[in-house]
Amino acid sequence: MDKNNPLKHKLLSKTNIALLCAIGMLISFFLSRAWLSFFTFAFGVNVLWNIHPCRWLKEKWWVVSFLWVAMYGVSFFWSDDIADWSNRYTVKAPVLLLPLAFALLPAFSAKQLRIFTLTGCVAFLVTVAYSLHFYISDPVYYAEQYVYSHTLPVLPENDHIRYSLSISLFIIWCVYSWVFLNANWQKWAVGITVVILSIYLHILAARTGLVVWYMFVLLWTIRYALKKSFLTGAGLVASLVIVAFLAVKNIPTLEKRVWYFTHSISLYKKGDMQSGYSDIGRLISYKVAGAIISKHPLTGVGSGDMQHEMQKGYDKQFKDVPDQYRLLPHNQFFIVMLATGIIGLLLFAVWVIMPLAWLYNSSRTFYLFVVWFSLVLTMFIEPMLEVQYGVFVYLFFLLWQKHALLTQDNNSLV
Repeated sequence: MDKNNPLKHKLLSKTNIALLCAIGMLISFFLSRAWLSFFTFAFGVNVLWNIHPCRWLKEKWWVVSFLWVAMYGVSFFWSDDIADWSNRYTVKAPVLLLPLAFALLPAFSAKQLRIFTLTGCVAFLVTVAYSLHFYISDPVYYAEQYVYSHTLPVLPENDHIRYSLSISLFIIWCVYSWVFLNANWQKWAVGITVVILSIYLHILAARTGLVVWYMFVLLWTIRYALKKSFLTGAGLVASLVIVAFLAVKNIPTLEKRVWYFTHSISLYKKGDMQSGYSDIGRLISYKVAGAIISKHPLTGVGSGDMQHEMQKGYDKQFKDVPDQYRLLPHNQFFIVMLATGIIGLLLFAVWVIMPLAWLYNSSRTFYLFVVWFSLVLTMFIEPMLEVQYGVFVYLFFLLWQKHALLTQDNNSLV
């Protein structure tokens, strides 16, 4: 394409603004909900400006996004708590915006992806330094806090679940983006960042992030063994097991986290349903939600009345559970059905599965699959899409990974 072609300059301008907004979203995730909303909105407006709405309907994933979120909106008519309905409906606004914006955004250049990767490395390292300074200041105190399931402070309002998940997903991105790095200093910078983030995940000891990290390393190793060297791959798997064993034995926070998990399981097996333990609290929330869903299978109870109905369910089944431990079910599929019934659940399930269609014949889609699979697994143990940070992490990392395939397909490795 001619360098003086105005269309090329227009597309470059759009992707430059989109890159700025994407970096703004990532940094705002650590610092400010309001700025996260602003940059998300700006990202969408920039991409969709001057694009006819008729093109929107061609994006099937967005259409299904619209339908399942619309079920939350329609549940207004059988929700009594309108304030809670409004909160749960509006927090899903990015589901209506980001899938469409990423689908219609032109491909980034490799240079733009390098800028994002290196900027992301700096941002994540700063947040890790912030968290670690607490541990360094008093390692004994913070290690002991893990006995009570209290983790190290982290910047996204102490949301260690979404934060640890974002770290693991960014590590996957760093490995994927390695081919876009064209200078040794860039590779050193990204490589060192990956090592530091990996070590930090073991110190933070948030299970969500660690599970995704180990799953990625294991799947990458198996893929390497099948494609290149089985013996080397087997050696890497053995090394991974040794690393996990040594980490548990030598990192106090991780050791305490493992103790907490095994102790919770032993209590549950004995029939001791102590809701103060997070794992047991999750299981209790599933039982309460299941009983409510069985009474309202078609329409659910309405997204505004979930908390109220769960309170009544706890009063009937687990009345001794204190209010602070009375949870909405920590499972996104449970929550969707609780709010909107079987129709909403079916639409949501289709929406979750549809990204598998993006895994066309390309070796690079392995990374997209791992990101998708990690996020889907997370939704079985967390209400990811009921909070702003969860919506951001789910959509941003999945769509960013998918959109990066356009750069590969266009051979924009410049």
